[in-house]
Amino acid sequence: MEGEDDMWLLFFIELSVVLIFLIIGWAILKKEAYGLISGFRSRPESEQEELIRNGYPQNIGKMLLVTGLVLLALLPLLLTTFPYALEVHVGVMVIMLLGGFIYVSKYDLPSKRKRSYIISIVITVITAGTLAVVFFLGFQEPEMSFQQNSFEISGVYGDEWEYSEILNVELLDEMPEVTLRTNGYGTPTISKGNFKVKDLGKSLLFIHKGKSPYLYIETEHDKIFINSKSAEQTKAWYDHLEEQGRKSE
Repeated sequence: MEGEDDMWLLFFIELSVVLIFLIIGWAILKKEAYGLISGFRSRPESEQEELIRNGYPQNIGKMLLVTGLVLLALLPLLLTTFPYALEVHVGVMVIMLLGGFIYVSKYDLPSKRKRSYIISIVITVITAGTLAVVFFLGFQEPEMSFQQNSFEISGVYGDEWEYSEILNVELLDEMPEVTLRTNGYGTPTISKGNFKVKDLGKSLLFIHKGKSPYLYIETEHDKIFINSKSAEQTKAWYDHLEEQGRKSE
């Protein structure tokens, strides 16, 4: 249920973004609402007129319309079981927008064209790099490792806990309802970071949704949910922690 709710929420958020692109693009192209373009109104009137003659604002309108139509065509992908639908949608949006702005730069004033190219390329590199890092870290498989007196969860939001801190360990067939993401990474397939869980409050999640069982670890300071894509691996983690708990009794 949680994954389904997330899917519909993401669908309507992305639909809203698509509609914004389409409306703004249409207004610029068909209604000559050039004031919607960032920085256009602040330019001298002579520059505005030259930009219009060059087709600068018109091509921005076309670029936004085309971007919106392509994203609209891809929108149904979010309602399928394809696990990377959101990443594809966001990736296409970023590529089309940033690539579009680089292309549109050639319609800028000759004296400012080189500067526009450089700014667009720098923004493209920074944005693409940031998204790549975020997606890479978000999709890293969380791993548990065990030392003599402690266990550790690797990756972003991971930490190390002493066995003596463990209050309870359970293997759950179903994941409790997640009510809020406070500081974490969440998609229809993954939840990683700090979330609020019904009846338990603040919890640390490292879960693949729909991949039962789920290992629940309650320590003196944290409530942790983690699983592997492999059910056997999750059960092995549970067996090890349960054994350590018996030893510490």
